[in-house]
Amino acid sequence: MNRDRLLTMIEVAVMTGLALVLNQVKFGALWAMGGSISLIMVPIFVIAFRRGWKMGIVTGFLVGMLNLITGGYVVHPIQLLLDYPVAYLVLGFASLFALKRDSVPSVKMIVTGLIFATTLRFLSHYTSGVVWFGEYAPEGWNVYLYSFFYNISYLVPEMLLTLGVLVLLAKKYPQFFRANHQRQFVDAA
Repeated sequence: MNRDRLLTMIEVAVMTGLALVLNQVKFGALWAMGGSISLIMVPIFVIAFRRGWKMGIVTGFLVGMLNLITGGYVVHPIQLLLDYPVAYLVLGFASLFALKRDSVPSVKMIVTGLIFATTLRFLSHYTSGVVWFGEYAPEGWNVYLYSFFYNISYLVPEMLLTLGVLVLLAKKYPQFFRANHQRQFVDAA
């Protein structure tokens, strides 16, 4: 196995584990039917911007499946897919807005990719909420509005928190987003 592939696999594994650890640190109240504000998306976005959308999707898929295993709530097989693997693997598409994979993404690229990918995650949770959790809508509430407000209430703060961390990383440690900087250290050893 070549060094680059092995290094990529290690990075995906480490970032997947880091996402699960960061998911245990919750900000704010926990929502009754799932959802919370944490930094779970940060490692997925880092891998997506660092290694491209394919590795971002792989990392997101792994995070979603491990999130399911470590405390998921399932009412239907399609809901399982929408709320866990799909909701997190779509975050890998954030890197579609980066110009070059091995360059440091600009703040504009990070913001655009993050908003796009979080919107995809929202649509996954929203669909699940309308179809499988609409019965929990308060009396007189439209199911579509209920799912919209419920999911937006934790995804927007989580997105803003994630954005703050990613922008800070891009400004203070831009090499963190560049995959090639690691190769120099491996080849020198």
